[in-house]
Amino acid sequence: MNKFLIVGLGNIGNEYANTRHNIGFDVVNAFVLKNNGLFKQDRLAYISEVKWKGKVFICVLPTTFMNLSGKAFKYLLDKEKIPVENTLTILDDLALPIDKLRLRPSGSHAGHNGLRDIELMLGTNEYPRLRFGIGNVFPKGMQADFVLSKWNPNEIATVKLKLEKSVEVIENFATIGIERTMNLVNNLSLKQ
Repeated sequence: MNKFLIVGLGNIGNEYANTRHNIGFDVVNAFVLKNNGLFKQDRLAYISEVKWKGKVFICVLPTTFMNLSGKAFKYLLDKEKIPVENTLTILDDLALPIDKLRLRPSGSHAGHNGLRDIELMLGTNEYPRLRFGIGNVFPKGMQADFVLSKWNPNEIATVKLKLEKSVEVIENFATIGIERTMNLVNNLSLKQ
């Protein structure tokens, strides 16, 4: 049976719920809910084990806060004995427009502190990630406030559509592989 580690990046706490920076949590939650899974608190994370089409998904919401995501990632990678190519990290991306998703097998952290910590803990940037575009329409110097803000009402329909597509990306990643999934998603404009 193939096993996958699906890690959503975000921050714990009600004040961060439904913010741009927590979209990784929201995507993983959507996948778990679709498959009638439940999260339980474990060491360093909330975890849900989902079985789908002969595959096991260890779905992870780190409780270490965004900037220390690597600790939970590495711990569960080792504990579950999952090869790094069978992991998918889902995160917000300020550099991508609101209508875009970007799947990559590796790459730089591009200033994202969650990815920076994972790279530090793994000693490599060679691990798959799904970047969820959150846009970058904010006044100069207000980046932190923007990423921690809630979605605007005119963005909600697009975000819901992208959440559904992100769940499909997780499924396709596990069934048809990263290359074919990249071809299906990376050039889409997902605007509602």
